[in-house]
Amino acid sequence: MIQVPLPLSLPLILPLSAEAAPASPVDVLATLTRWSELGLLRRLDSALASHLFSLDPAASPALLVSVAMLSHLEGRGHTCLPVAALAAQPLAVLGWPAAHHAAVGALWATVATDPAAWLAEVRRSPAVGDASAPDGHTPLVLGGSAEAPLLYLRRYFGYESSVAAQVAARVAQPFEVDAAQTRHWLDKLFHAPTPSAPAPPPGPDWQKLACALALRAGLTVITGGPGTGKTHTAARLLALLFATDPEPDRLRVALAAPTGKAAARLRQSIESSLNDLGARLGSVEGGGLDLARLTRRMGPARTLHGLLGARPGTRQLRHHAGNPLDVDVLLVDEASMVHLEMVAALLAALPPQARVVLLGDKDQLASVEAGAVLGDLCQHAAQGHYSEATRAYAQAVAGVDVPPAFWADPATAPAPLAQQTAMLRESRRFGGSIGQLALAVNAGDAPGAQQLLAHAPAAGPLRLLPHPTPDALLAACVSTQPGAPASHAGYLQAMAQRPPQALTDPGVHAAWVVGVLRAFERFRVLCAVHEGPWGTQALNASIAQALAAAGLLQPNGAWYAGRPVMVTRNDAALGVFNGDVGVALPSLEGGLRVWFLDGDTLRSVGVARLAEVETAFAMTVHKSQGSEFTHTVLVLPTAGGEVLTRELVYTGITRAREAFTLVEPRPGLLAQAVARKSQRFSGLAQRLRAGAPLD
Repeated sequence: MIQVPLPLSLPLILPLSAEAAPASPVDVLATLTRWSELGLLRRLDSALASHLFSLDPAASPALLVSVAMLSHLEGRGHTCLPVAALAAQPLAVLGWPAAHHAAVGALWATVATDPAAWLAEVRRSPAVGDASAPDGHTPLVLGGSAEAPLLYLRRYFGYESSVAAQVAARVAQPFEVDAAQTRHWLDKLFHAPTPSAPAPPPGPDWQKLACALALRAGLTVITGGPGTGKTHTAARLLALLFATDPEPDRLRVALAAPTGKAAARLRQSIESSLNDLGARLGSVEGGGLDLARLTRRMGPARTLHGLLGARPGTRQLRHHAGNPLDVDVLLVDEASMVHLEMVAALLAALPPQARVVLLGDKDQLASVEAGAVLGDLCQHAAQGHYSEATRAYAQAVAGVDVPPAFWADPATAPAPLAQQTAMLRESRRFGGSIGQLALAVNAGDAPGAQQLLAHAPAAGPLRLLPHPTPDALLAACVSTQPGAPASHAGYLQAMAQRPPQALTDPGVHAAWVVGVLRAFERFRVLCAVHEGPWGTQALNASIAQALAAAGLLQPNGAWYAGRPVMVTRNDAALGVFNGDVGVALPSLEGGLRVWFLDGDTLRSVGVARLAEVETAFAMTVHKSQGSEFTHTVLVLPTAGGEVLTRELVYTGITRAREAFTLVEPRPGLLAQAVARKSQRFSGLAQRLRAGAPLD
């Protein structure tokens, strides 16, 4: 949502005086409508308040304001509204910049009473149901606790209730585990005794523990930062399930992720890891595990929409509780990107006896749509909180001793979900100065992050462009800089080097296309916003012009050879999905087609059939999740507002494999972002703390 500063000279409809007379519902609705016209709210937000008033003509001003703000927060990714906090500290809840504070003060001066009275006004409406005894008909539900009441749109209350119930049931669902057999295979899978096998890391093997936990229950969460081996662990878990299942040939495994790109990367990573593991185990006497057969039987990874059978233009899915998925094991990667509605649908569509394993980095950006499910599930993952029973199981089944720092408090009941959550803590790939920068940002250490950037060697993997002009950024896109091993020039040079045989030979043409696409994936500009001089829209246009000026591109018309595009809407008929990135290149027939690369699989669509795309020299950080680039440039906007957060910067940094450049147009933007930790209002974590511990 674009927020437009409210001019102080503009009448606010309601007076600014703290002693103003109480507002009528009509006054409040007029103010909310005016705020929508000014961009403070969406039109949907004020319209929902008006609709509620038509359903309940006795609705109080406090309720109408609450409904509009609930809708507003839902549009920003929250699933509920903390009612008492809104009454007492509206600016803290809304997070609006200073330009809007006067408007909030004016409205609250005529509406607000103390939080208890505000809550009573909300509760007394017949349009508000009680979460303890929901009737299923009211459009709003009041839940949470007496200390922290939460107001929901019924739809999101239903999603949250469904996820909480499914997680609790699946975490408590025991699977029989043969301790001796599992210990035998875990030792083989993680420490195969070959001369080339690396020594195990000091301390507990968290990957091994994660596999052991996933074997004993219906749901497991595996979280960790880049390079901690989430898919490496998942591959070994699949091998373990295959080795210990009494009928391995009947085991049905599915792989899924939120986007096509992430799904392709998951399948490629799992397959590569299984192939390497199979080669290693093949040299061990008595290995007895045909991982090649498991790899062949897995099938391709799919998007979650594709897995569930999403239907265009509707929320209906082919798979649901009445028509469940035909799977025994489901691995979902990049779970931080999955929103609440999708998690509810996914868990409901799983057969009761299936295992589901959620993989993701809890510190990355949450989903674009409402919910922060992985963050809620991993709220205490760093602390472990493992019970005595879990620690005994870990020792017996995996030979892992859990250090006391990760034990549950013996004075409190251990959280059931914590017993099925594993956090991978050692990065085997993401080290050096880029890793140090990511750790500093994630820890909220702005001075440490700034020092790393300020003292980075000129030819090192870290670069800071402080107070840059757009030309300085464009130079990084057009040509390779010291310490930055890739730019957009690379894929355009590969495009220009098309072999003559590529005009007639399908194999040569395909190899050329693959080379161009892989070169394009080496470099990307990431933005926090779409609009403004440092947003994707302006930068995509500027980058195209700069590449044209350098003689690398000829952007004539809407479609041209070398135009990179991102799909913005799912189209199952074309086989493209939201977030897919491709490049327009000539086909053998001579016309332009957009080519996509999923692992080693090449596919293409004619440009005339792709209406829902946008140019992708630069893309948002949100859209980059699930991808990695040799050189990543992160652009901080001068007016990012609440979008500029610690999680956004961390996610941008962790997209870089070898080089990272930060563009800071104004001093202090990095510190501002690192200081702002994003928060999403949700009752899911509170609900998950209840339930019976896993034996």
